[in-house]
Amino acid sequence: MQNFDFYNPTRIVFGEGTIARLDELVPAGARVLVLYGGGSAERNGTLPEVQAALGQRSVQRFGGIEPNPSYETLIKAVELVRRDQIDFLLAVGGGSVIDGTKFVAAAAGYEGEPWEIMQTRGKHVARALPIGCVLTLPATGSEMNCFSVVTRKSLQAKFGFSSPHVFPRFSVLDPVKTYTLPPRQIANGAVDAFVHVMEQYLTYPVNAPVQDRYAEGLLQTLIEVGPQALATPEDYAVRANLMWAATQALNGLIGVGVPQDWATHMIGHELTALHGLDHAQTLAVVLPSLLNDRRAAKRAKLLQYAARVWKIHDGEEDARIDAAITRTRAFFESLGVKTRLSDYGIGADAIDRIIAQLEVHGMTALGEHRDIDLATSRRILEASL
Repeated sequence: MQNFDFYNPTRIVFGEGTIARLDELVPAGARVLVLYGGGSAERNGTLPEVQAALGQRSVQRFGGIEPNPSYETLIKAVELVRRDQIDFLLAVGGGSVIDGTKFVAAAAGYEGEPWEIMQTRGKHVARALPIGCVLTLPATGSEMNCFSVVTRKSLQAKFGFSSPHVFPRFSVLDPVKTYTLPPRQIANGAVDAFVHVMEQYLTYPVNAPVQDRYAEGLLQTLIEVGPQALATPEDYAVRANLMWAATQALNGLIGVGVPQDWATHMIGHELTALHGLDHAQTLAVVLPSLLNDRRAAKRAKLLQYAARVWKIHDGEEDARIDAAITRTRAFFESLGVKTRLSDYGIGADAIDRIIAQLEVHGMTALGEHRDIDLATSRRILEASL
């Protein structure tokens, strides 16, 4: 196992009816900005419930944060925070709203051009406004980590940053708030969480059985509860397990002391930036082809994944690997998330542009071995058609 330094200060408040506890979680004298996405938070009663829990505090709202949060929208929130001297941010929504709120928190007191935060991956973030979260969509794990991804539409660029200053102080997780989500969002959330685990797990062995078994348990849980969440939308136990699995998938714990990949995400970001695909859709497209292309470098872990997650024990090694990749693709498809570029109207003529963007953004040495070059990325994309 590799050396590691693990830190996660986020308090999780989990369960039905826990939004009422905002009164004890948010400082009494705070000037609060509630950030959210579309109108669903208003229609399903979450925003009024949040407002009631905040009581007599000074509260403003900022809505319209997109599924892939844009710099162009978020910078307006930064201006509002600076103008009205907001001192506490409360994200109400899924990972996109939380990611966007993290950017606003870091940008509000940043002395340079805020986009520099993304360009430097958060390296120079020295402080940030405090953040709380009310999670309504289980998917990204942003509610319990210090990562954020933001798109700048004018540049067709999607970058991530991290900083310990943007860990949420707390996150409220009420599974009931997921009942009214569209099936597409639930399916995307399950795929997103699944691939988050895979990026940290399916690399090469370093004798880290705790992390491996934990990751495998999360994968098996997602395989089990993903379809159930679609079939029985108001099953509290199912939604609770999906929500907690998605949080655990990217709160840092399964990734300590082990090599990590993240090439699927980096390639996927370009698909979102150029073609507007949902984040999870890009992951479902790229991952199966990447696993197949990297099967030699990932051989030991692919065989372990086949045996422990999919219970594939018989046959030649290559056949077992083939079967595990096939079942991974089939799992995504069973949730209604398509796994081919052609399913989204993207053909071979789009690949040159995607590769060019990877080069522009410095994504020329990806993966746990940093050996996924542009030629390899091209091969992966061609196999994803």
